[in-house]
Amino acid sequence: MTDKIKHINPDGLMKNPAFSQVIMTHGNGKTIYIGGQNSVNANREIVGKGNIQAQTEQIMQNIQIALFDCHATFDNLVKLTIYIVQGSDAYGAFRTAQKYLTQASNPPVISVLFVVGLMHPDYLLEIDATGYVDE
Repeated sequence: MTDKIKHINPDGLMKNPAFSQVIMTHGNGKTIYIGGQNSVNANREIVGKGNIQAQTEQIMQNIQIALFDCHATFDNLVKLTIYIVQGSDAYGAFRTAQKYLTQASNPPVISVLFVVGLMHPDYLLEIDATGYVDE
């Protein structure tokens, strides 16, 4: 964890161990932008068709790989945007993601949107991420 990432949960806003309300970065560092990840593995196969937990697992592994390649971990995440197809089991997705997000000493800020569909009809969710690492 870096002292250049400050997690803020102001009085007057709900406090939740699953996410932070505000994150501020400052100083010399690099921002990591991870494009929307779907449940596609390195072999270009869709993992977990019809199973949001399996898809979430693959997506979180993809994010972990992307972070690692930038010399970062889940501690460096500052923002996740989660797109869930309407009617999918959002709770199941969150339960699966928690085992990755609880690796971080402080959770990122998170936005969740329910959408009618994603690029491929077998995708049940997509997650994009932003991280920050010190220089």
